[in-house]
Amino acid sequence: MKNPLVSVIVPSYNSANFIESCLESLRNQSYKNIEVIVVDRNSKDESLKIAKNFTNKIYTHGPERAAQINFGAKKAKGKYLYRVDSDFVLEKDVIKECVEKAEKEELDGIAVHNTSAEGLGFWADVRKLERNTYREDQLIVAVRFFTKRAWEKIGGFDETLYGPEDYDFHNRFVSSGFKWGRIKAIERHLGEPRSLADIWKKHYFYGQQMVRYFRKYPAIAAMQFIPVRKSYLQNIGVFLFHPLIFLGLIVMTVVKFTAGGLGFLKTLVFR
Repeated sequence: MKNPLVSVIVPSYNSANFIESCLESLRNQSYKNIEVIVVDRNSKDESLKIAKNFTNKIYTHGPERAAQINFGAKKAKGKYLYRVDSDFVLEKDVIKECVEKAEKEELDGIAVHNTSAEGLGFWADVRKLERNTYREDQLIVAVRFFTKRAWEKIGGFDETLYGPEDYDFHNRFVSSGFKWGRIKAIERHLGEPRSLADIWKKHYFYGQQMVRYFRKYPAIAAMQFIPVRKSYLQNIGVFLFHPLIFLGLIVMTVVKFTAGGLGFLKTLVFR
């Protein structure tokens, strides 16, 4: 198949601040044989109104992202599925590179590196440097571009998970024998926390969601969610070249793991 159809699934919820930039980046892709499917979960803002300017394939479904993605996948007609969150923007050759690499090397999935967008403040800059240290990491990674056949075979996303659903999908994807690779073009994340309070709130919530993931993959989860990752040590020179960012990373890591740990323990003890 020379130019296979790619079905891009965009789960959204109160995404009016970001979804236009996301969908515009999809419209501007150099690879044109795509369909864009937006699956919203009853947004109270202008998300749906904005989305209608870009696609007529708009659905309402929930309760969370995994269910939204699975619903969109069932509606998709493409050989490939690509999950793109509504606060991500893509470089123009992302889908082109994904298709070319998957077709040429007969891969079942592609991991597209995502990093924080520029100009969003100090904590986004800290997160950006952190993310860039594990661009080639074999542990902190998840395929988001994959064949519909692979999605069907492994049963889609686990709808009981919210937060680590992408890691869970990747674990099952790999254990099922599917092959994957990486590309150079990247995604950029717009929805970054702007303060330590935002970081605390986000990771306290995610911590509550992690109990089931740890029960499913105790060994993998223990390696994925440790304060000092191997990728940090491999890129220590980069951190030392940016001492203020490095200090910010230390502070952010303490906040993340304290909040996440408390959320985890709350769920573990009271549920």
